[in-house]
Amino acid sequence: MSRQAQHSASAQALQTAAPTPRRLTADSLGRAGSSDTLAKLNSAIGELKALSAAPLLQRAVEAIRAEDAKAGCDWALKALELDEHSGFGWYLLGIALERAGDFANSIAAYESALKLLPDHAEIANDLGRLAFRLGMPPQAEDLFRHFLARHPDHPEGANNLACAIRDQGRHGEAIEILRPAIVKSPEIAMLWNTMGTVVSDQGDFVNALVFFEEALRLDPAFPKARYNLGNAKLLLGDAEGAIVDCEAAMRGMLAEDERQMMRLARSTILMALGRIGEGWDDYEARLHPQFNDRTQFLFEGPRWEPGCDIEGKTLLVVGEQGLGDEILFANTLPDVIERLGPKGRLIVAVETRLTPMFQRAFPQAEIGAHGTYILGGRLARGAPFLDADAKFDFWTPIGSLLREFRRSVEAYPARDAYMAADPARIAYWREILEAEAPKGPKVGLLWKSAVSRDSRHRYFSPFATWEPVLAQKGVSFVNLQYGDCGEELAAAKRDFGAEIWSPPGVDLKQDLDDVAALCCAMDLVVGFSNATLNIAAACGVPNYLISTPGAWPRLGTTSYPWYPQTRVFLPPAFGEWEPVMAEVADAVGAFAQAAERE
Repeated sequence: MSRQAQHSASAQALQTAAPTPRRLTADSLGRAGSSDTLAKLNSAIGELKALSAAPLLQRAVEAIRAEDAKAGCDWALKALELDEHSGFGWYLLGIALERAGDFANSIAAYESALKLLPDHAEIANDLGRLAFRLGMPPQAEDLFRHFLARHPDHPEGANNLACAIRDQGRHGEAIEILRPAIVKSPEIAMLWNTMGTVVSDQGDFVNALVFFEEALRLDPAFPKARYNLGNAKLLLGDAEGAIVDCEAAMRGMLAEDERQMMRLARSTILMALGRIGEGWDDYEARLHPQFNDRTQFLFEGPRWEPGCDIEGKTLLVVGEQGLGDEILFANTLPDVIERLGPKGRLIVAVETRLTPMFQRAFPQAEIGAHGTYILGGRLARGAPFLDADAKFDFWTPIGSLLREFRRSVEAYPARDAYMAADPARIAYWREILEAEAPKGPKVGLLWKSAVSRDSRHRYFSPFATWEPVLAQKGVSFVNLQYGDCGEELAAAKRDFGAEIWSPPGVDLKQDLDDVAALCCAMDLVVGFSNATLNIAAACGVPNYLISTPGAWPRLGTTSYPWYPQTRVFLPPAFGEWEPVMAEVADAVGAFAQAAERE
């Protein structure tokens, strides 16, 4: 395959691949139609004055320079009407469309430009940057490498390639690309910012602060570096400093999608500060038309808003985000049912694996599986279980209910459980556990997330730190961890002399209704926040949650208002796992002793 064909294939992939979840750091990858790019384009167009489209192309350049994306689109389209084979016309149209937030059509325009101008490496850089913004780092890497092959010492090219490589988990390689670029161009703030994001991804927020602060020393009006500095402060437990930096960043010159990304981040900072109502208001940024990672909802009719009278109405509630959030946000559904009243009707669309549990918990509601699709490179969600003529008065994403029902810590009810496992399966697992793990209380363990993207590993301790917990006597430890965990189970036996019993005949990732029953058969569940811990807690199982500084779901408290039976354990600082794991070990030991006395 030729290089041109490879890049065409990359561009095509942008239109079908699914975007990845938002990052906690903001990247500076240059901007569509930078001043240098526009100057080069204007110069090249000036050499084409004999062509009738040249004046129209120059007007498009002028409009883009004036920040008038709509006029830029209009002039580029007029030029293409005269000459549909104008690579410059397609390139300018791509720049203008991207600035206007029309990413799907921008991709197509850039692709056409790259086919017509295969030697114009700046197009590959712009297309790569757009691929990156849409959450497709492998395609972006290919395009950035094409740009760097033509411009090997270009700092923006090195910066952008490092971002794409970092997002594929190759942190060492990203650092090796950035280090020589910084040595050659130490005055360029974006390079320091990107190095900070790589270090941050590895969980070293103290050193990340150094890089972000250097980026701001070089460019005090660098909003993305200011935003990143704030996020690092939050993860180190400084929510007050984080809100100052985030709001300062939002006052800078930003594209609207970047502003909404920062507003969404501010929502979690506000909640970490205990300003819960304001936080849920800002959480609506995830639905803003210009937000990059926005999920489209495929429903007609009015969307429910806080204050809408729903008594006696039919309301469709649609799950969003991940499994853990669908369970967490279902905390509001008992309030919704009460507000609907006896004549109202609730329809809930959730992830397929959760439907039996939700139907058991809310028998008066109609529960079905939502469907997720890719439309124009974006996630879209519908409810295929509903007939085409199904009627409802309002619909809402489940997260939006929190703006109405959970605006303060006091609004989180002290319910022991709001989800329900199958009683017959609970009895089954209790019988199995008594036969296979008869020693003392049954303690289920969760030590990691199976999601490897977006550096989630930072929030989970290395398995070796579990040694003091596993050393507790008089306990039967049970594996509740989904995903491949054979290495950890073997290490527990080999290195710690501890047996973690794995339940047979259940897929801990797929059989979530049975996982709920298994959790309910436990005396205690211990671990980090993932989907299974949320299932256990929502079903009322006593649990120990190992949290991190700045974690927003604690809502500015040292407890976990969502689940009153949850006991929270916090490390003294981010990444300092040994002290908190020792504390968890003591608590498990005390739990076992209390159970023995009883």
